[in-house]
Amino acid sequence: MTDDKDVLRDVWFGRIPTCFTLYQDEITEREAEPYYGKDSSVSFNVVSSLPSMMLYTLEWNRILLLLPRVSYLTLVTDKVKKHFQKVMRQEDISEIWFEYEGTPLKWHYPIGLLFDLLASSSALPWNITVHFKSFPEKDLLHCPSKDAIEAHFMSCMKEADALKHKSQVINEMQKKDHKQLWMGLQNDRFDQFWAINRKLMEYPAEENGFRYIPFRIYQTTTERPFIQKLFRPVAADGQLHTLGDLLKEVCPSAIDPEDGEKKNQVMIHGIEPMLETPLQWLSEHLSYPDNFLHISIIPQPTD
Repeated sequence: MTDDKDVLRDVWFGRIPTCFTLYQDEITEREAEPYYGKDSSVSFNVVSSLPSMMLYTLEWNRILLLLPRVSYLTLVTDKVKKHFQKVMRQEDISEIWFEYEGTPLKWHYPIGLLFDLLASSSALPWNITVHFKSFPEKDLLHCPSKDAIEAHFMSCMKEADALKHKSQVINEMQKKDHKQLWMGLQNDRFDQFWAINRKLMEYPAEENGFRYIPFRIYQTTTERPFIQKLFRPVAADGQLHTLGDLLKEVCPSAIDPEDGEKKNQVMIHGIEPMLETPLQWLSEHLSYPDNFLHISIIPQPTD
């Protein structure tokens, strides 16, 4: 892969300032002790170079946390869970889940994808409601432990490598390499993760790219979870396929509206990449840690 390490770091250390509020009907009269984290001077930039999450209490029933875009909600909210449990009766506590403006948030979607898809046009901080009761069985998968997150994450990585290298790279790794990938994500360790993940981003020079690009396209205007098809990064004539080429083939309505007026934004990690960007470059640099390009197609803001 090309060595644009600054891009990789910017993607990894992207943060979303998020305000967690416990659902009003689940609060008892007993207030929690305030939790004060490392710093209370938070810059509300979606992408920043902050090395770690910082958490502090705004009020006893609200907590602000800088969420890593590349991680998962249930992996980075232990302090939120512990704090809010202090204001609830023990018998009322069951599995934690989150919602934004009435929409339950899928824990197995990366945080950055959830924000881009549902809240990218909203003012910061991102306001998420926390629940411990009435789990929405029809909308969310259960997440009994971090083992479930690890299993999902590794399953996605293996699927991505099957597309890129016929599973050859991931299968040649040792179990400790797989564990290093997971621990790098879980502990927010860029160098630890990329020391192994770099191997998954390599390909023979004569091939000019991966076999297929691991991608998923998400839309808020359809009930279909996502679009995923086989798509090569290099055309038969040797030309590199672009993001625009991918969208024209699998989701033409996203970029070619019938009346010619732009109605959608195409977002990855909170930015709109140029449609002329080579898909291979995007896959190497803007994929999430699961090695998939998660592409959000959202309505163009009207204001």
